[in-house]
Amino acid sequence: MVLGKSGQAARATRLVTVIGVSMSLADTADAHARPTWLALDKLGVLIAIVAAVGVVLPFALFRANRIVPGETIMLPAALPLPLVFLLAAVLLAGFVAALLRWPAWLKLATGFVVLATLFVLVGLAASYLTPEGETFARVSPGAGFWVLAFAFALLVTDALTRLRLRPQYRVAILVAVILAMALLLWSGLWNDLSMLKEYASRAQAFWSEAQTHLLLAFGSVATAALVGVPLGMVCYKVRRLRAGVLNVLNIVQTIPSIALFGLLIAPLAWVAANVPGAKAIGISGIGAAPALLALFAYSLLPIVSNTVVGLLGVSPAAIDAARGMGMTRWQRLLAVELPLAFPVILTGIRIVLVQNIGLTTIAALIGGGGFGVFVFQGIGQTAMDLVLLGAVPTVALAFAAAVLLDALVDMTARGARP
Repeated sequence: MVLGKSGQAARATRLVTVIGVSMSLADTADAHARPTWLALDKLGVLIAIVAAVGVVLPFALFRANRIVPGETIMLPAALPLPLVFLLAAVLLAGFVAALLRWPAWLKLATGFVVLATLFVLVGLAASYLTPEGETFARVSPGAGFWVLAFAFALLVTDALTRLRLRPQYRVAILVAVILAMALLLWSGLWNDLSMLKEYASRAQAFWSEAQTHLLLAFGSVATAALVGVPLGMVCYKVRRLRAGVLNVLNIVQTIPSIALFGLLIAPLAWVAANVPGAKAIGISGIGAAPALLALFAYSLLPIVSNTVVGLLGVSPAAIDAARGMGMTRWQRLLAVELPLAFPVILTGIRIVLVQNIGLTTIAALIGGGGFGVFVFQGIGQTAMDLVLLGAVPTVALAFAAAVLLDALVDMTARGARP
């Protein structure tokens, strides 16, 4: 009797085991049968959440004039009904592309379509909301537009990262985006946006300040590269100088930008007043001279340190081969070590250029000019669209410079590989 019960228990245990194994195999088969593109993308879920927040925020902001508080306009009221349905359909496709594990190229294409639709329709929304013949009214993109643009720009960036495109393809995409934005501006679709109305009344000043901004940012980086790379080479060769030079440059880097601009006013004013010819070449206590000098000082640390790190990272085998060929110490440095270290040096220059494009905005506080003129004028006048007129080109310029120099770093790194 006991044996019979034990046998029944054993048979029941085996039956449960068989059923469990069968269910596990069925689940595994279902998992293998399910297409990969139906699985959720973890980053895509975050992007979709951010985009969903953007949908419920105001799409546009209407002001009776440029400085009064605005009236928020939600998406259904910001556009004619057919365009609302069009944008809803495009956003739905964007949500699906973000949530699911679609191929990266399909995510990239969908992200660009959503961004293009957003940028076109925000201009049409400005024309739709501006009363006929009203010259003082202002329509700005609302928080919802900016959040949606950020979410799908993140989708595009993630897709580009996954695709791992060659540098020349990344540059080609950047050029295509610039041409598309230029076409959008040329078409007049954005003419009723408040930022473009601010530009229309300041077009000549805008291009003058743009030239100043470029001269300060690129001029300071070029000067710092001419000084910093040789200084880094000397620090690499003379170890006793290395710690001292890098510590001094570290101290300069810790000084706040506004404080450094202010500290340079008094000594440069003295130079302009007491050194013959100094004032004639543009040196003064305020203006471009202290701005250029401060930006130059901020640029030295990344360039010098990256030069030292790049040279220290050169393969000893390459140095030994050059030594075996009979090269002198400085010949090895210039002909072998420096070319191999160039990608790292260029990375330092990239960091400095993006940094200085942003820091040049602060130069407007001491009369240095640049896009910061519009930023601080807008803050003083409580005109946020004027602030955007200075801030948006600065961000776009820094982004374009980062993409171009990243591509250049990749190309030089490929060329430096043995």
